[in-house]
Amino acid sequence: MLFRSYKTAFAGDMPVVVARDESGVLHAFENRCAHRGALLALRNQGNVREFACVYHNWTFDLTGTLTGVAFRRGVNGKGGMPPDAQPDSQSPRKLRVECFHGLMFGTFSAQAPGIEEYLGPEIAARVRRVMKEPVRVLGSYSQMLPSNWKLYMDNVKDSYHASLLHLFFTTFHINRLSQTGGVIVGGDGGHHVSYSMTNTGTRGAEYERDRMRSANAGFGLEAPGLLESVDEIGDGVTLQILSVFPGFVLQQIYNSLAVRQVVPRGPGRSELMWTCFGYASDDEAMTARRLRQANLVGPSGFISLEDGAATGFVQRGVA
Repeated sequence: MLFRSYKTAFAGDMPVVVARDESGVLHAFENRCAHRGALLALRNQGNVREFACVYHNWTFDLTGTLTGVAFRRGVNGKGGMPPDAQPDSQSPRKLRVECFHGLMFGTFSAQAPGIEEYLGPEIAARVRRVMKEPVRVLGSYSQMLPSNWKLYMDNVKDSYHASLLHLFFTTFHINRLSQTGGVIVGGDGGHHVSYSMTNTGTRGAEYERDRMRSANAGFGLEAPGLLESVDEIGDGVTLQILSVFPGFVLQQIYNSLAVRQVVPRGPGRSELMWTCFGYASDDEAMTARRLRQANLVGPSGFISLEDGAATGFVQRGVA
């Protein structure tokens, strides 16, 4: 039996395990023992031959199927389970999983459509745009938000606030009213894409010369390389934020690429998990650029620092 990699994740607020079996096929199942509900995988990721519950040593294979029950036949003919017991019927619930251009989606529903149908053609095309080639994970982090998860997902779709709340956008001309952009609503209405093309509008070359200078006198970037970008996709879109209901976001801000997952932590709190990535073909200069631009977003990001605060104010106002 070979060691295979696994990673823990969440479906809503339910802990799940994603693992490859001996043939390399992906599986996902509840991260809890069917016996007393203890976590099976205690680490965020690793390599295992099987999963064993630390509480009573029930064992599960890499597909999440129960394979062993300690003392099932008792000891010296005494105790144990009755002969007609079927402990394998008590395996953790398993998800249907499907990969789409390097992203894995899962559902507990047998009736849910395939992922590409669920996304709809316009959203699927925008996913392909970013996930255009094999990727390499650069790092991950998470932050706690003092608000319900729905408020964050609403905020992601709210292009109204971009130039009003995020002063870094307007201070350094990242967001302008004259730029080309748009919003796409897809699927059954629960998914969206908002995008903009910064290098458009009335200022043209003058904008490119001046965009490192502040719109406010006396302010300027001491490290202008933060905003130096390459049009690597070739369509002029410098910002694309894509959301998939209920809690997935795919980000391209200049050359900063990331996926975000919002996880409910109760009615008034949520956790936002970020995974930054680049393409496997990136050279060192592009990797450095992506990591540098990752500072635009995240818990202390120049752009998105305010999102957690604003949604927290909404949560307090609602209460």
